[in-house]
Amino acid sequence: MRAMSAALPPPPYYAVIFTSQRTAADQGYGDMADRMVALAAEQPGYLGVESARGEDGLGITVSYWRSTDDIAAWRRNAEHKIARDTGRSDWYQHYTLRIARVERAYAWERADGAKDPQA
Repeated sequence: MRAMSAALPPPPYYAVIFTSQRTAADQGYGDMADRMVALAAEQPGYLGVESARGEDGLGITVSYWRSTDDIAAWRRNAEHKIARDTGRSDWYQHYTLRIARVERAYAWERADGAKDPQA
């Protein structure tokens, strides 16, 4: 399966950058992660997600949102709270969360040729 980037909406928008180190225990992690992606996609202001995890358990998930109010509403979601609490008790050694405003964004693909996408 080819990894895909999230859609590239016109800025400004917000990125929630979640960097985590997993524990060895699975205890339903994969199912919950899939559920959180599906649930987030149903929330107002959700724009997309990108995620990667290495064999060493280090992962980075970036979700994109239209506003900080939308991010705050996602944080208050009851099912999301259960996932966060379980993450702290079972799934993560540690994590870091950052919220950043995206001011500029562009993309390039090989099929576009060598032309600079910002030229």
